Amino acid sequence: MSREAMERGAIAENGNSLRDAPASEAALDRAARQLQSVDTRRRLLVVASHVVQYSSPIFQKLAQDPRLEIVVAYCSMQGAQTGVDPGFGVQVSWDTPLLEGYPWVYVPNRAPRPGMGRFFGLFNPGLWRIVGEGTFDAVLVSGYFYASAWIAILAAKWHGVPILFTTDGHSLRTWATQSLWKQRFKKYIVRHILALGEIVLAGSSGTVEYVQSLGLARERIVLVRNVVDNAWWISRAAEVDRDAVRGTWKIPVPATVVLFCAKLQPWKGPHDLLEAFARASVPNSYLVFVGDGPLRTSIEQRAHVLGLSERVRILGFVNQTQLPYIYAASDLLVLPSLYEPFGFVVNEAMLCGCPAAVSDRVGAKYDLVRHGETGCVFPAGNIDALAAILCDVLPDSTKRSRMGAAARKRMETWSPREYTDDLVRAVELAARFHRREGMAQPEQD
Repeated sequence: MSREAMERGAIAENGNSLRDAPASEAALDRAARQLQSVDTRRRLLVVASHVVQYSSPIFQKLAQDPRLEIVVAYCSMQGAQTGVDPGFGVQVSWDTPLLEGYPWVYVPNRAPRPGMGRFFGLFNPGLWRIVGEGTFDAVLVSGYFYASAWIAILAAKWHGVPILFTTDGHSLRTWATQSLWKQRFKKYIVRHILALGEIVLAGSSGTVEYVQSLGLARERIVLVRNVVDNAWWISRAAEVDRDAVRGTWKIPVPATVVLFCAKLQPWKGPHDLLEAFARASVPNSYLVFVGDGPLRTSIEQRAHVLGLSERVRILGFVNQTQLPYIYAASDLLVLPSLYEPFGFVVNEAMLCGCPAAVSDRVGAKYDLVRHGETGCVFPAGNIDALAAILCDVLPDSTKRSRMGAAARKRMETWSPREYTDDLVRAVELAARFHRREGMAQPEQD
């Protein structure tokens, strides 16, 4: 996508390309007018900080649903362009279509120092006009740690548009929030922020419990499953030649493969898995790391010290279209994160028939990983417990096969179909609550 097209901020026609526009302000005017249709579909504006590879296929599904009319307002085009990913630490260019198949608009970022990770790194005042003139039934705000989210929130309040918040959190304790005083402060702040919306969209049942613990009423919380494009992953996995993939890794076909697929960052726990793999010492087993990051060198060095260099593979960053081959050629995904809001790699692996072992701080444990059935759950940071799981699962081909089949079966009801139904219901509920609260307001003299 050209720089000129981004600066114009025009809405995408048919989700394929940007229509020419004389200027960004005019483009925003036109985008708002285009959204004023006469049908009965619910109109939903999604405010997104940047382009996310997991979200784009879901936006495509939503755009096809006759009950919804969506537009995604991007505050940044990070993710759609080639650039260094701060988590992976390497240059990333996603190889799946991220801006096709759904209507979207880039809202020009007027921040003096544009960038992700800073509150004022995203400052997109054009959101005010989009919200005010788009005749939306609801505005979905993804995140609230950037200025533009608050522009959208304030605009929605000013124009009387219901707000949907979305969150994946399942605990006050995160990697950045360890102390009790920080957790108490976070509870106070997050509760008051989420209370500004009509509905909170929860990515897992653990998130539902978490949001309730903040003090929000259960009727205001809707479980909308954290999903990926199930059909795509299943179809791609069916094409995999497992033996051929293992040949490229120089791993024997009869061997068992433990997979780590995440950024090599401290909170992902890659060193815990390496230590557990060493302690388990299961014959004819291999450990494959997929991902990159600052811990790569230390993992290589530690594997050498443990005498595991011949049984450990570090593949580095692997792009989206190649991941089904990785999962289908592996026997067990392990996600030992010390904190993980959800963990979409669990969805992906299970759709490819690969069971998952996750720490008890991974959000996917609540709904996807059933211990002993679709995978295993162990206490975060407990290396012995993880080693015991490896000793139990890796030598038992019957158990692995059974868990892999159960994992794929579980995903049949955790798909974009359920997500769309839940989101439509959430928009309807938001409108209902908004009307009810409006009627409850005292009349002005």
